[in-house]
Amino acid sequence: MNAVSKRYRLLKFVNILRAEFSYALSLLGVVRVRHMPTFVSIEPANFCQLHCPECPVGRRNKEREPNKSLLSIEHFKLILEQVQNSVHTMQFYFQGEPLLNKDLPKMIKMAHEAGIYTIVSTNALVLTSLLAEQLIRAGLDRIIVSIDGLSEDSYGKYRSGGKLHKALEGLVTLRQVKDNLGGSTHIELQVLRLRSNEHEWGTFADRYKKMGADSLTFKTAQLYDYKHGNPLMPSDNRYSRYKLGKDGLYHPKRKAGRSCHRLWTGCVITVKGDVLPCCYDKTSAFVFGNIYQENLTTIYHSEKANRFRKVILGKRSKPAICSNCEP
Repeated sequence: MNAVSKRYRLLKFVNILRAEFSYALSLLGVVRVRHMPTFVSIEPANFCQLHCPECPVGRRNKEREPNKSLLSIEHFKLILEQVQNSVHTMQFYFQGEPLLNKDLPKMIKMAHEAGIYTIVSTNALVLTSLLAEQLIRAGLDRIIVSIDGLSEDSYGKYRSGGKLHKALEGLVTLRQVKDNLGGSTHIELQVLRLRSNEHEWGTFADRYKKMGADSLTFKTAQLYDYKHGNPLMPSDNRYSRYKLGKDGLYHPKRKAGRSCHRLWTGCVITVKGDVLPCCYDKTSAFVFGNIYQENLTTIYHSEKANRFRKVILGKRSKPAICSNCEP
């Protein structure tokens, strides 16, 4: 291990300790933030090929031509310079499809060389053998491939505009390239629990390794149109984020608590440079500041950010984004 990586590891470890201490204080109702984020989510692209019904980007794609933006290498360097001493993990995804940014492998390599654990989440529709090789050679630690059905019909109920055979082809290609290169990238298959695919959950569990994945994760679906029920809700309520109340309406099972680990340990940076509290702020309703205009330290420690943290700690109602959160 070289001196630089030793230094990075020490700085990151100290920052983690400070972050956890700050979070512990928050459980006592104290807002004291002197640390930096221990993880960040970066948005390589703010657009996607799909029209997923419960995704803000998918809805926007259906309503009008999206305003497409890609994160530039120059802006990524600016972000990396400010977080490389503090973050241990960098997620290269937020709203759009990350693989649509051709500079993504370069960004991953730069983060990897800074000793940062890297994760990408993708629909795999543009995952060619060349791109898979670039990602693995860049040092990508983990890639999440989202496939929500095992027939074109069940897949298309949510991944509207996509083709199952293309997603499966991308996953198989990734596996083949990983094996050929002897790569260490962990391939995770992620499946939303939906009524449209609930008859396939057992098949996913039986076949995920044959499909090319190293692991399988089932995830409850975040829905926006849930109060009067939603055709995507699983028929078994145990696998839904929502339950039917006495008023005849559906409500989130989880009530927002009086603290939030994510808010004290991470943040989201959009393609536009806006710094958000977390990945549930899909519409950028709570922008703390812009990293292209001011330093992340100033933003993360700002009065605006701390006011938001105090709202989370308070007894009054929490922001709407908190109600749909799954910890």
